[in-house]
Amino acid sequence: MAEVKLFGVWDSPFSKRVELALKLKGVKYEYIEENLKNKSPLLLNYNPVHKKVPVLLHNGKPISESLIILEYIDDTWQQGPPILPKDPYLRSKARFWAKFVDDKCIPAMWKACWQKGEEGEKAMEEANDALEFLENEIKGKRFFGGDDNIGLVDIAADVIACRNGIIAELMGLRFLREDKFPNLCKWADEYCSCSFVKENQPPKQKLIDHYKALIQASTSSKSK
Repeated sequence: MAEVKLFGVWDSPFSKRVELALKLKGVKYEYIEENLKNKSPLLLNYNPVHKKVPVLLHNGKPISESLIILEYIDDTWQQGPPILPKDPYLRSKARFWAKFVDDKCIPAMWKACWQKGEEGEKAMEEANDALEFLENEIKGKRFFGGDDNIGLVDIAADVIACRNGIIAELMGLRFLREDKFPNLCKWADEYCSCSFVKENQPPKQKLIDHYKALIQASTSSKSK
C-alpha cells in the first residue's frame, strides 16, 4: 500500500488545496501539522529549497509547490473525478488560470488586506483588475473545471471563494461583489455549497480568531 503523507499548516490555503485534491481522489493520507515558526527537520529535509508547506510525501519521495502537487495527484491516482482535463489545450488553459490566481489574484488581495492608504488602494485596484479576468473566464460555466467537475482552477481559487466573507467581516473588504463580479459570485456560491467543499474547510470560528490575532499583531507592531 502506498505511503502518503502531507506536511501542511491548518490555515494555509495552499495546504488546503492539496487536502481537497487528495480527498477528491479518495486517497488515504497522514496529515502532519507544521509550525512555521519552528519548522521540523523533516520539512527542511524534504523541501530544502523553499522550506515551506505544503509538501506531499509519496513512498518516501517529496513533491513541493501546491499546483505541482495537484497535477501529481491527478496523474498518479486515476480514481475519482479528474482535476485536469484530458484535452491538451484545455489542460494548458487550466494551468494558465491556476497560475494566474497564484501570481495575480492572491498577492494583490492579500496586500490589499494589510496595506493602508495609497498602497492599499493600489493593491485593491490590482485585485479588482485580476478578478475581472476571472469574471470573464467563468462566465456561462458552473465551475472553472466545467459544469460538473471541480477542477484545478476551482481548487486553486478555493481561498477566494471560501474566505471572502470572513475577510469582508473582519477587514471591511469585500472582493467579490454582486454588482461588480456576478459570475464569480455565482461560482463562489456554487463551489462553497458543495458538500465536499464544506466538509473540508477549516472551522470558521477558528479562522476568524486566527485572523483577528493577525490583525491585532499587525496593529500593535505598527503602533510601536
